[in-house]
Amino acid sequence: MTDAAAPPESAFDPQALETARVLFARPAVFMMGAAQISGLPAADLPEVAFAGRSNVGKSSLINGLVGQHRLARASNEPGRTREVNFFVLDERLRLVDLPGYGFARASKTTAMEFQDLGRAYLRGRPNLKRVYLLIDARHGLKPVDAEALDALDQAAVSYQIVLTKADKIKPAEVDAVVQQTLQAIAKRPAAFPRVLATSSEKGGGLPDLRAEIALACDVHAL
Repeated sequence: MTDAAAPPESAFDPQALETARVLFARPAVFMMGAAQISGLPAADLPEVAFAGRSNVGKSSLINGLVGQHRLARASNEPGRTREVNFFVLDERLRLVDLPGYGFARASKTTAMEFQDLGRAYLRGRPNLKRVYLLIDARHGLKPVDAEALDALDQAAVSYQIVLTKADKIKPAEVDAVVQQTLQAIAKRPAAFPRVLATSSEKGGGLPDLRAEIALACDVHAL
């Protein structure tokens, strides 16, 4: 996979982007899936987690970050991820795929079960450095996302909004969604004040996201 060039407004200098690129080129493997909070691995590595509505592109984004097509299992079936899935990058940090929310096909009881698992993970994970809340750039923040924002604020976990599928709309529309999102989160206490627009398909925005993750985890390429 070849990333698109970092946009001019990148918050990172070329060295930081290259360091993050090298880090994410290291081996990444699936570690485990946990269906219960008691099954989580030891909190012995820094972690970043990815949350979002079902079918927003979490698995595709994780695959894009590490340059692998099949590390995380992407599916067109909403709600397929019903565990907390852990991926280890270079034995130095973990990427965590949380269960999606906001789909209609699962029963309310089933949906609540694995959404509660995600909330329990957020509340009780001392090594969690940041959550990346994925939002479809074509739709922006929806009412269902407000519950996720509230849960993240209540858990007092640093989180950052990442727009997915930004290549599906015009650049001016992406800029508008970024500004609307920044305004929506301006008064939220745990929100990181920068919104990233990405495309897993084209690679846009992924260099900056890699650099954000490396900085949040204080992990650098050797």
